[in-house]
Amino acid sequence: MLRMEHQPLLRGSSSPCKLPSWTLFLAVCAVGIGGTFQYGYNVSIINAPTQHIHKFLNETWSSRYHKELNSDLLTFLWSVIASIFSLGGLCGALIGGSMAIRLGRKGALLMNNVIAILASILMGISFPTGLFELLIAGRFLIGINSGIGLCVQPLYIGEFAPKHLRGGLAMGTSIFLTGGILTGQIIGLRELLGGEKHWPLLLSSSCIPALAQLLFLPWFPESPRYLLIDRGDELSCAKALKRFHGSSEYRREMEDIQRECFALDGEKPKKPWQLFTDRGVRWQLITVIVMTMGQQLSGINAGLLIDYVGRRYLIIGGYLLMTLWCTVLTFSLTYQELYSWVPYMSMTCVFAFILSFGLGPGGITNTLTAELFVQSSRPAAYMIAGTVSWISFFTVGMLFPFIVNGLKQYCFVVFLLECFFVAAFIFLIIPETKNKSFLEIKKEFHKLNYGRNARKKETELYERRQLQDEFLKISA
Repeated sequence: MLRMEHQPLLRGSSSPCKLPSWTLFLAVCAVGIGGTFQYGYNVSIINAPTQHIHKFLNETWSSRYHKELNSDLLTFLWSVIASIFSLGGLCGALIGGSMAIRLGRKGALLMNNVIAILASILMGISFPTGLFELLIAGRFLIGINSGIGLCVQPLYIGEFAPKHLRGGLAMGTSIFLTGGILTGQIIGLRELLGGEKHWPLLLSSSCIPALAQLLFLPWFPESPRYLLIDRGDELSCAKALKRFHGSSEYRREMEDIQRECFALDGEKPKKPWQLFTDRGVRWQLITVIVMTMGQQLSGINAGLLIDYVGRRYLIIGGYLLMTLWCTVLTFSLTYQELYSWVPYMSMTCVFAFILSFGLGPGGITNTLTAELFVQSSRPAAYMIAGTVSWISFFTVGMLFPFIVNGLKQYCFVVFLLECFFVAAFIFLIIPETKNKSFLEIKKEFHKLNYGRNARKKETELYERRQLQDEFLKISA
């Protein structure tokens, strides 16, 4: 594999982030194409053929039951086709962590593509067979695929990335998400596959990212942390680290993984419900739930700054800026009829809100989810985060029209308050995680999780750390 030694990711700083190997970059691409790209692509392509699917539903209903499909039932069927994707995503989030534990991070992603290919086949043959039920089933399956991908992709990337590059490599998640949305909008143009004759091909084109990942991902190693901590395969772990980090840089990461393995002392991966009763991860879990509920959009601008400025400052600044723009937007909507320039201010606030999200929550939430938990808790944490994300996505979509009808121009006050309280929570609870190992981050939360018993726990951790160092010296 071609190596690239010490390639700066961010120039102009005194201590630039360095990419030790091309393998890291190419692995992020291979993972992203079947993960967040697939999700963004399927969110986007369903909008283009709306009228053609309506016509297909009407024609199918008429030929099957020899009567017209009334407008209310048509609206209901279309709503099911559009929204069952979210239900599938919720199911995918619930099983994604278990797949990552049983099959490995890489194995779960590869198996996930089988679901995407099956979904593409069902959606593609729905029109020629005259069965709109196949379209519904296909959308449900592609939702499961997206839910699993959104769960396992950041888990895999967070585990093979060096700690000084975790934020920068996590940028790939947001870039591929946005790339998937953009690609779906382009492919869905009427001149391409968005026309009346080709819309089944548009929906079945979801198999292309899946086939691409099946082709490229097998060339990359499994997660080194999974290999050593979950499988106990030290030799394969060392080989994977050499591929990802380079032959000269892998030893430091190997020692960090060994310390975490020693600290876990054979602890098996936890189930999601076990995290709710584990005092040792109480505030980490609350933090992930709060941040995930606050994350409704996606951003691509934070990646290069995450490892330079730090997670804490970026995410707090992003939420505070979003609070500011919601405030200005509320005033501009209230007084938009007084001056001709006020509507332009409203438009500017919307773009500024999206930009602020991209500079903070959009690019950092998934990174922090990986960093706040050790190996035994991380898959379950992603299952919980994914579940909260899909439920929040569905809830906001259902409630927003009623919020607009009830509050009119003051509807953004709800989001203003949410952004402010999330920023305050992060300021009070979350420590900076930049350039820290997973065990160091865990130690930061001990005072919150154990209160008065924190000093006793710190003593136990110190003694265990001494044993770890002695064990590593003996092993060396």
